[in-house]
Amino acid sequence: MKKVTNKITKNYSWLIIGVLLFFVAVSILNARNDALTFDEVAHIPAGYSYLLFHDMRLNPEHPPLIKDLAALPLLFFRPQLDIEKDFWQKEVNGQWEAGHNLLWQEGNNPNQIAFWSRLPIILISLLLGLFIFKWSKELAGLTAGLLAALIFFLDPNILGHNHLVTTDVGIAAFLTFSLYYFAKFIVKPSWRNTILAGLFLGLAHTAKFSSVALLPLYTLVVFAYPLLKPAPQEDRKDPPKKKAVLRCHSLLKYLFKGGLVFVFSVMVIWLVYWPNVRRADNTFLQKTINYYLPAKSVKHQIVSHLNQSQFTRPLAEYGLGLSMVLQRVSGGNTVYYLGQVSNQAFPSYFPVVFLLKETVGFLSLLLLSIVLVLYFSPKIISQIFSWLKISVRSEGEEHLDFIVVSLSLLLAYTTLYFYLSITGNLNLGVRHLLPIFPPLIILISFILTKAVNLFQSSRHKLIYKTGIILVLLFLAIETISAYPYYLSFFNRTVGGPKNGYHYVTDSNADWGQDLKRLEKYLDHHPEIKQIHIDYFGGDNPRYRFGSKFIPWWDSRRPIEPGYYAISANFLMNSIYDKNKPDNQSYRWIIKNHLKPITQIGTSILIYKVGKEIN
Repeated sequence: MKKVTNKITKNYSWLIIGVLLFFVAVSILNARNDALTFDEVAHIPAGYSYLLFHDMRLNPEHPPLIKDLAALPLLFFRPQLDIEKDFWQKEVNGQWEAGHNLLWQEGNNPNQIAFWSRLPIILISLLLGLFIFKWSKELAGLTAGLLAALIFFLDPNILGHNHLVTTDVGIAAFLTFSLYYFAKFIVKPSWRNTILAGLFLGLAHTAKFSSVALLPLYTLVVFAYPLLKPAPQEDRKDPPKKKAVLRCHSLLKYLFKGGLVFVFSVMVIWLVYWPNVRRADNTFLQKTINYYLPAKSVKHQIVSHLNQSQFTRPLAEYGLGLSMVLQRVSGGNTVYYLGQVSNQAFPSYFPVVFLLKETVGFLSLLLLSIVLVLYFSPKIISQIFSWLKISVRSEGEEHLDFIVVSLSLLLAYTTLYFYLSITGNLNLGVRHLLPIFPPLIILISFILTKAVNLFQSSRHKLIYKTGIILVLLFLAIETISAYPYYLSFFNRTVGGPKNGYHYVTDSNADWGQDLKRLEKYLDHHPEIKQIHIDYFGGDNPRYRFGSKFIPWWDSRRPIEPGYYAISANFLMNSIYDKNKPDNQSYRWIIKNHLKPITQIGTSILIYKVGKEIN
């Protein structure tokens, strides 16, 4: 077994290259084959308009960084976007109309626009995976790096969202970068590390507003570290008074440098927002502020004041977007979940969704890591107390500091973010948990790698290593066999991707990704001359099907004989919404004992109605 492990480690570069080729190939194929999903219709024109017109009137609810990067390839072929229309001139945040204009109304090629906009997101996910390998390798060696890379690159939830123009993978990446460089700063608050920590905190803030969760965590660490850890000049034999003075001096140093990290992050926010708003009309921005923020509220007054000056306008745009997100979180969203439909959050939603949508292999590794930590907790606690007594005097001790601070940050952030997700009022899918995937993967790889040394018997070590290798093989088989249904991936305990919509919908199962697959299905079934379509997503049935397309919705009556293509999201919401009467819902499918004649991808169900139904 040792020879096998050594051989794998020795040839790690080939292993990584093979996994990377799989990751990139699958991501590009899905970028080409998946139809436009719901949010992409807003994000793509928004980013494109920022680069062309330097005005953020579209989609201010999300920061510009990821949208800017996604839109960069579009500058090479310049699709037409008509800003003389109402979505730009009159409407407040006419993002959906702008998307339909860019994609469907100006003679542009929507497939080309979608594909090229998705490539930068794939690149970000690739960099994130390599960064996870780097950080894990620094913490626990090459084996840990390989383990982390394999788990990340073979995760179906990453593969499901890394080719879509949304902010989910982007924020996962920049949050991870920020956590790493903040750990470097805490261990060694040099000017270089201070600047880097501020830079990546600012970039995280311009990727997605959920990054504000970093601020209380970073503040706590800046206070706690210099008080708990001996100062570099401190000696164990020093009297308590001298120790207190040295630690207070260390605290002041950290507070000063930590304040600079925050200042630098604000400067980065300004620098990223500035090119996106430098031609913005302050009158139109004020109109947007008045529309979204309650008049005379503190938020309204602050953002309006920042909007008065061109210099502070980038911060006004940032403040507006952050305020919009906070309001949306409090407002909630309507979702289907385990036979219920509600706009109030379900406390069990994210834990259950995580368990249903992660591979059995990943969940097994996570469970094993938790068991190992609990089993060896006395040794771990003892080592933590030993670390708290060490002052940094050598490179080795500094590296030990980096390991402990990194693990503490990763664990604290994962716990905080998961708590905020559970207690928040937005149940929008496992994609909102993607920011905790990299920390979890790094923690798992560290624990599983280091745990080998805690086993005394070589026989136990052999069993342990063999078990992990078998779980990884099973994880790989799970992921590869699910191709291409990664956005709608559900593990085998609930029947896999085809069956997931019975449990939860929206971006977990149906985000509109299968409309191109419906197009192929109809091309192979010429007997279907027309089809009634109730489609949830960002693509356009009229563009895809022309005269074959009959618009449909759940309350339309009478129900005509013919074929029906119904998105799983609309289907489940309609059937299980108790506020909908039977004659305005899809319950006629159940009452008439209709079964789908086929399932397009995983998210569109085809029914054949033989006679008129009232």
